Amino acid sequence: MANSLISVQIIPKTKTYEDVIPLVDAAIKIIDDAGVKYEVHPLETTMEGELSELLEIIQKMNEKMIELGSINVITQVKMLYQPTGITMGTLTEKYR
Repeated sequence: MANSLISVQIIPKTKTYEDVIPLVDAAIKIIDDAGVKYEVHPLETTMEGELSELLEIIQKMNEKMIELGSINVITQVKMLYQPTGITMGTLTEKYR
């Protein structure tokens, strides 16, 4: 069972203030390619998995933004670490 939930919002800054949605899409693709469970929401994406793996994904997301032309990246992260195990469903099941 996963031991962490991490919600991440990535905000790339570009040189000429062009649309950053393609960059955000590239960041979400990194999550998808990693094979972890995730949900995309309007202002952030939540991932479920092992803490070290999720933090590595966030690092790759930031590196990709620079590779794609961002001059810097703001990354906002909310994290729940629970060694006994946690899932997104555990926290949201009463609302579904």
